[in-house]
Amino acid sequence: MIRVINAALGDELFFSIAKHTLTVVEVDAVYTKPFTTTAIMIAPGQTTTLLLTADQLPSDPTATFVMAATPYVTSIFPFDNSTTMGYLKYNTTGTISKVKLPENLPKMEDTKFATTFTNRIKSLASSQYPCNVPKTIDRRVITTISLNLQDCPQNKTCTGYDGKMFMASMNNQSFLRPSTSILETHYRTGLGTGSSGFPERPLNKFDYTGGNASTMNTNMEFGSRVIVVPYGTKIEIVLQGTNLLAPENHPIHIHGHNFYVVGTGFGNFDESRDPKGYNLVDPPERNTVGVPMGGWAAIRIEADNPGVWFVHCHFEPHTSWGLATGFVVQDGPLPSQRLLPPPKDLPAC
Repeated sequence: MIRVINAALGDELFFSIAKHTLTVVEVDAVYTKPFTTTAIMIAPGQTTTLLLTADQLPSDPTATFVMAATPYVTSIFPFDNSTTMGYLKYNTTGTISKVKLPENLPKMEDTKFATTFTNRIKSLASSQYPCNVPKTIDRRVITTISLNLQDCPQNKTCTGYDGKMFMASMNNQSFLRPSTSILETHYRTGLGTGSSGFPERPLNKFDYTGGNASTMNTNMEFGSRVIVVPYGTKIEIVLQGTNLLAPENHPIHIHGHNFYVVGTGFGNFDESRDPKGYNLVDPPERNTVGVPMGGWAAIRIEADNPGVWFVHCHFEPHTSWGLATGFVVQDGPLPSQRLLPPPKDLPAC
């Protein structure tokens, strides 16, 4: 058994082992229906557990095989295109001879493989490990995911296009961390469902994935607005990619909750058409979802963990540019459903 963790800051990765097939049995600490593959695609923050059978003797007397990972590239931005390698060696006396990269390692731009692999992941959905995806929802939030440009502050040098500063946003809001933590504010005063201010639909509708990016307004607003829901809310969040500046995959991670990926697609999400194709039987349960380049992903969550939870892109530069928001779950009626107080010896900031 091999557990693969993508700890990279800015790359989704393909991974394979020469002359071996891999059986996927778990993602993000949740069992899946087992399936066999020649390689995997894994986003930053995601985990995948694989079963491997050491069955290549005597066909290879060295009993040494290259394990390799290479970036899955969907962006026009510069990136490290190196391939990292390790070795799988059987417990034999053979020595390493000529090293070859796995013949089954996908090309860096192989979107077809990445999409097919991701769509094969299904929850186990058994009596022992049920799939508790919400069949109905109380609320739907649709948020765009965008890269943006901001005018460079005076007396600074910025490295973005036209001398501007790279930023990022969700529904045109670039997240700023407030001077007082949102968790403390929520605990002390409470955040009402109407006080968040986070727009639950894009402020200005446009052709998110098919328009001419060079003619689009790439400005955005700064703020700390968050999504606030009552305890027990069944919420759907549609993450809509855009082609502002450059379309690319975005691995979106939510703290404090697992969620079900009920649908993905390319192009613009259609609220009347696309939900009809959702998988509400055995969708994968995850904590990080890859929003496909030029497409969308729909996730469903039962908000049963009170508190303030960070929602962000797992590409570290994008988070630092503001591709984030907060997800606030209010207290429930029972003591076990309420936010715990801070420790008495908690030091002040």
